[in-house]
Amino acid sequence: MGARRARDWRPITLATALIATFVILLGIGMRKPEEARPAPVATATPQDWMRKLAPGERPPQFVLFSFDGAGSHDQWQRLLDLAGRSNARFTAFLSGVYLLADDQRKQYTAPGRAAGQSSISFGGSPDEVRTRIADLNTAVQRGIEIGTHYNGHYCSPRWTTQQWQSELRQFFQFVDQAGVQGLKIDSTAVKGGRLPCLEGKFDAVFDAMKSRGLTYDSSQVSDGVLWPAKEKDIWEFALPMVRMPAVNNKKVTMVDYQIWEALNRSKDDKSKRDEFARATLELYRAAYDATLRGNRAPLLIGNHFLDWAGGGFGVAAEQFMGEVCGKPETVCTTFSDVIRWLELQDPAVLEQLRSLPAAQT
Repeated sequence: MGARRARDWRPITLATALIATFVILLGIGMRKPEEARPAPVATATPQDWMRKLAPGERPPQFVLFSFDGAGSHDQWQRLLDLAGRSNARFTAFLSGVYLLADDQRKQYTAPGRAAGQSSISFGGSPDEVRTRIADLNTAVQRGIEIGTHYNGHYCSPRWTTQQWQSELRQFFQFVDQAGVQGLKIDSTAVKGGRLPCLEGKFDAVFDAMKSRGLTYDSSQVSDGVLWPAKEKDIWEFALPMVRMPAVNNKKVTMVDYQIWEALNRSKDDKSKRDEFARATLELYRAAYDATLRGNRAPLLIGNHFLDWAGGGFGVAAEQFMGEVCGKPETVCTTFSDVIRWLELQDPAVLEQLRSLPAAQT
């Protein structure tokens, strides 16, 4: 990993983690003038981008939308409709306990916890689980990638490789078990994940991931937008920390709850919905412009299937998806598709891309 990657940086305070967990438990503008840009070398379209770059050609601008949890029916309905209209694909990191009805909760045992305990709610009624399964099936049919958000959403676990293996074993058990109810997710197609609260001992996590055949993680944080690189044979797609105009250019990780913390210390003030949506959208646009003009590294947008602060962060992510995914040279796709693209490129080309300065707003 390059020296610029803030591997051991821990962006979540205990207070923020507790607030986020509490909220999860409660329920399962004006555009700045365009700056002058250099003439593009090539235009990426959905038909031609999955190929090796020609000599001197710039890569497409990948935008990777990801949503943690993947439990809410209303959120699924909105996002699937928008993605279909925007020619966009995205990744949903599923919390495994959402596939367990409340009366099945004791099937899950987190490391060091009693059976049936979780920091988030379980799946609700059997009917709610069936609805979630139908949503997931529709998503997979439309090319949405499903990754793992593990299970009980415990923050700051100092778990061993064996304990992370237990988490993953149970996650895949719940996926396979839901197959009896009609879930059409092939567990071998789940190739990556994101840690709850972005926290864990990465050496242990990566060893556990490799033992299950997983190939990528998106839990670390980088200073600016960087190209992914492999660590212990796992592709790491780091969430970028960039300067946010609405908070005096303070550096903020591009995840909704980190933005929320920066804006008002995670107070659930629904009256701020539109203000927060504008500030978040401004950040997304600035990061996109900086990356498009700069190193063209994949831009990660991290979000949740939750309506924090009245849903302003979801509004921003959805508006940004609608406006950016149809742009020339831009591809809104999944982590696994970007890995396929990376593996088509000459190693020397990838090293050259990684040597470029991090994109920063």
